[in-house]
Amino acid sequence: MASPADIHSMVDRLIPDGELTPQTPDAVTLLPPFAAKMRECEQIFRQPYSELSHEIQDALVLRRLQQMIHTIQLNPVWRARLEAAGAAKAPDSFEAWQHVPLSDKETQRDLFMGSRDGLVVPHDRGGFEVVASGGTSTGSPLETVYSLRELRDTYEVAGRFLGEYQLSDRLAGGDPKWLLTTLADYQMWSSGTMVGGVLQKVPGVNYIGAGPVTAPVLEHLFSYRGPKALMGISAGIAILAELGAGMSRQARESFRVALYGSGVLSQRNRAELKALYPNLAILSYFAATQAETIGLQLDEESPVLTAVPGLHLIEIVDEDGFWVPEGAEGELVVTRLHAHEAPLLRLKLGDRMVRRPRLDGPGPKAQQFEFAGRTGDILHLNDSQYSAARAYGALCDELKTAGVVDLDRSAHEVQFANHRENRTITLYAAVDDVLGLTYRVDSMLGPQGLQQVFVNALPRSLSLFNDGEANPASIAKTGYSLQVRFVSRHSPDIERTAVGKVPLVRDHA
Repeated sequence: MASPADIHSMVDRLIPDGELTPQTPDAVTLLPPFAAKMRECEQIFRQPYSELSHEIQDALVLRRLQQMIHTIQLNPVWRARLEAAGAAKAPDSFEAWQHVPLSDKETQRDLFMGSRDGLVVPHDRGGFEVVASGGTSTGSPLETVYSLRELRDTYEVAGRFLGEYQLSDRLAGGDPKWLLTTLADYQMWSSGTMVGGVLQKVPGVNYIGAGPVTAPVLEHLFSYRGPKALMGISAGIAILAELGAGMSRQARESFRVALYGSGVLSQRNRAELKALYPNLAILSYFAATQAETIGLQLDEESPVLTAVPGLHLIEIVDEDGFWVPEGAEGELVVTRLHAHEAPLLRLKLGDRMVRRPRLDGPGPKAQQFEFAGRTGDILHLNDSQYSAARAYGALCDELKTAGVVDLDRSAHEVQFANHRENRTITLYAAVDDVLGLTYRVDSMLGPQGLQQVFVNALPRSLSLFNDGEANPASIAKTGYSLQVRFVSRHSPDIERTAVGKVPLVRDHA
């Protein structure tokens, strides 16, 4: 085990002072990529970077963050931001790093769209890729900019980790191995491109960028000899149970891994997929346009997500930007470590996470966290804010305990609509038996019984920053009422974004 002094000396040699403080944008373009430093680190210790000790990884990442602070101050807009926050000095610890101001989607829009004033190296030099998102909640386009050379590096780092720790055991054997995605490049120019870039770099697989598929196309792809994995948004994975209904058993048995993005996959969807595809593991691939691989679920029995070591610095923070303790919930903040020409510091992605203990022991050493919902998945009742994900979980528990309905197993999709003017929250649930479940809820509970379920459940769903401020009596005083409406699958009552995602909350102020 290397001593702290040895580790410090090693990282100083890996990123020497001359590289730590580039003096001009031209000098930035000549900096060796961070991926090269990771590879050098592997050679020194004769271990994969992902399996190096936390002490070694932390030291190299901190040195890289210091380099980023020096680099980004070559841009006058960023320099002013850092000086205003009292964070112009390169951090000597992760505690000091937490004083660097957070960035949000507005920061990203201001600095990386239009004239792109946030770039350290002007984009008229070329060599950049612009990636856009349609926005899960707002639908407003959002662009960011990457250096092409570093983007290729991140694809390789993430692809290697995904292949080694998420897919290798599940795509075993000597037959050809297939990795597909149903994400589409034409949905802006975001997820299909970026995630596809990662999947193409998984060693030993054949990559297929299928885009949205029909049942005949899926059957054709699954007829190829060898095990298959497929990545798509949650809705794109859920529909595979329907698309594969007429598929041969041999083809269905070859489907080994379903990787879903964009939140959660319901118990109903999981059960249907498992019933049709007997060898299937269903795992989360958590990504965003601004960060092509944020966390991967390695164990099907645990919802914990594992970060790819060396790809991003991932932080779970409170409202002031400081790290929450392990076991606490906060907001996800990401800093891309491979970003010499176009750095973006401490970006809030709009997701809530629970910080979990770091992964240690044999195998990868990595940060871990658990998805807790979108930051915008908030139910506003007057001045109080309630987590919609927790509210849904609490309502499920209450309705199941009362013997009324198991929403988790019955609903394909759910969405809250908050009508603030008439103080009504409607939970839409897409189910198969609309009339039967509607009658069951009405006959067993009625409006007053359902309202009591709502009042009992909501205090358990207070958001991170409002915990403890409400009880059933105070909720009843808000005048809000709850409705549950069962609708058919693909009902227009459940609103979808332009790229087919279903936000958990639609707020009608």
